[in-house]
Amino acid sequence: MTFPRTRMRRLRRTERLRGMVRETRLHRDDLILPLFVVEGHGVRSPISSMPGVHRFSVDQLVTECKEVADVGVPCVILFGVPDEKDARGSGADASGGITQRAVEAIKQQVPDLIVMTDVCLCEYTDHGHCGVVEGEEVVNDASVARLAATALSHARAGADIVAPSDMMDGRVAAMRTVLDENGFEEIPILSYAAKFASAYYGPFREAAESTPAFGDRRAYQMDPANGREALREMRLDLEEGADALMVKPALPYLDILSQARAEFDVPLAAYHVSGEYAMIHAASERGWIDGDRAMREALVGIKRAGADWILSYAAKDLAPTLD
Repeated sequence: MTFPRTRMRRLRRTERLRGMVRETRLHRDDLILPLFVVEGHGVRSPISSMPGVHRFSVDQLVTECKEVADVGVPCVILFGVPDEKDARGSGADASGGITQRAVEAIKQQVPDLIVMTDVCLCEYTDHGHCGVVEGEEVVNDASVARLAATALSHARAGADIVAPSDMMDGRVAAMRTVLDENGFEEIPILSYAAKFASAYYGPFREAAESTPAFGDRRAYQMDPANGREALREMRLDLEEGADALMVKPALPYLDILSQARAEFDVPLAAYHVSGEYAMIHAASERGWIDGDRAMREALVGIKRAGADWILSYAAKDLAPTLD
């Protein structure tokens, strides 16, 4: 039998050859680093379930952002964690709130770094839900009004992009309206359009102190079994004025990301969430996998599936190894 003329291994023989035929390339400009900001001064507090990730006071956050910019990460997304919380999440849209002060400080001292803000109420409410609660129900329309006010406060503080993560119906339209009416028509909205009620968020809830005091978030975040519904959510958010769309989490939902890439000609983001990050570290610490290779492989897979932007806690560490 004559061996086939086609030998797929020919172009895999050396690293230089592999580089020449590589189809998917991860770049620093693809990365967005999530950061947690807390009250106080001189705070750089490690998060036990997320090795290498910290909560920062505003002064330390600025120092971190300078380092982030120096290694070439173009964008951070901020999650504010206030000391005081109440039922309506009053700190979310406070002009002197933790997120607003963090945005102002970063834009003053690291002006070229793109600052994105997470727009949600869960970090600010004493019940830990993403909206206003009546009884034990998260009510939609009252929540949307609070979220729109929060997005406006972030824009006034200097945020470059606002990113609603609450999954309330109609919140993108409300934010677009209030931003435009107040002279912020140039501020883009990155919508967490397909955010699933996932088991992979646990470490984040430790970091953001946002575990629900009762129930769960399945009445407003998406059922993990639903793919067609995710595309419908994304389509509706575009109609409401979203400039970019996000799938969260990333790895269990690469099929959704790939379908969205085929259907929508807008920037797509995917969030490599805390549980995905923590699992790689946990396995690496036990010597079961090469953690650095596995982390990079995960992000390449997300990029290959169609993401333009990848939110990852590994962004700062990976950036120096990328073009």
